[in-house]
Amino acid sequence: MLLALLLSNTGATAVQTGWYVWVDAGKWDRHNTVISFQYDPKGSRVHLQDVKGTYIPLQFDGTTASFVLRDLKAGTSEHLRIVHDTKRSPPVTGGVELTRVQNRLEIKVRGKQVFSFVAEPGSLPSPDIKPVFLRGGYIHPVFTPKGRIVTDDYPSDHYHHHGIWFAWTKTEFEGKHPDFWNVGDGTGRIDFEKVGKTWGGPVYGGFTSFQKYVALTGEAPRTALNEEWDVRVYSVGDEPYFVFDIVATQECASASPLILEEYRYGGMGVRGNREWKDKSKVSFLTSEGKTRLDGNAVRSRWCHIGGTVDGQTVGLAVLDHPSNFRAPVPLRIHPDDPYFNYAPSQMGRFQIDPGKKFVLRYRYVVSDGPPDARLLDRLWNDYANPPNARVIGM
Repeated sequence: MLLALLLSNTGATAVQTGWYVWVDAGKWDRHNTVISFQYDPKGSRVHLQDVKGTYIPLQFDGTTASFVLRDLKAGTSEHLRIVHDTKRSPPVTGGVELTRVQNRLEIKVRGKQVFSFVAEPGSLPSPDIKPVFLRGGYIHPVFTPKGRIVTDDYPSDHYHHHGIWFAWTKTEFEGKHPDFWNVGDGTGRIDFEKVGKTWGGPVYGGFTSFQKYVALTGEAPRTALNEEWDVRVYSVGDEPYFVFDIVATQECASASPLILEEYRYGGMGVRGNREWKDKSKVSFLTSEGKTRLDGNAVRSRWCHIGGTVDGQTVGLAVLDHPSNFRAPVPLRIHPDDPYFNYAPSQMGRFQIDPGKKFVLRYRYVVSDGPPDARLLDRLWNDYANPPNARVIGM
């Protein structure tokens, strides 16, 4: 009965015995969707095959296997055969590669640069910038598949803006009020500590990094938070966009909580290309159809910033995961500068308590061309509601 059901759903005429991954699309059409499931490869090389025998790369992190599902219509399902066959596994091409270049990690997909992660602080771009603004532990520049840059670093109006970065603004720690965002005030800073694991592969590549939120409001510097980033860049075929995730896990570094007061910004920030300082060259679009004029402080599943760079239209969208605190999180869209961030502190005071992890999850979509709301809705559904996948025997 199970075999007959599988055949009717896939249109196949014959199925070999063995182990299969059964994938259910759910309510949404799927295209180049990253899927994970649990399977023990037992030390051997493993890949998938569809009913036509097409090779599908698998990548393992322990017993978590990941692959890219090319196409599956809403309400349908299919099975993919698990193949243990080292001798006949074809060479893998078109994956994700990482290289260390001085103080940076450079990440490429299919030979195209996606972004640089600035690890140890480098040098300031201008002697006019005070040393207090020097920072590491952020992402810049971010490229589109056609090689245009969508972020900025050390902009003259806000030297503390750095491509894609994380920081908290109005805080309370041990009775004092450090500001880890506006570092020019000298009350707080974020120190890059180290890069942890790095990896590449046919499905995704990435790294972990570690930062410290240091309060400067006491008699001596004191770490308030420890932060770990898990960054993953995906190879999703020849699409006009790149996709990558950041999971930031924050924990108190002592027995003291970090209190976040109600405030209009703080958290994950994105600074757009320098050309977009000209307001005629940039626009914002949210999942609710809001723009710069009416999108500030609106709770949104995703937000896109884009405009012209070197005469071509490009953009970057950030997708807010539904597991995030207070999701969908309200936005801070700056009225004049090409910048936005998701700011849970807009909804009132909260705190990060000792012994409890505070996790922030975001997916980034970097594209050539104007914003495509239908595409971003589909990608958000992939992120928030991935297809079900499980291993079955036949």
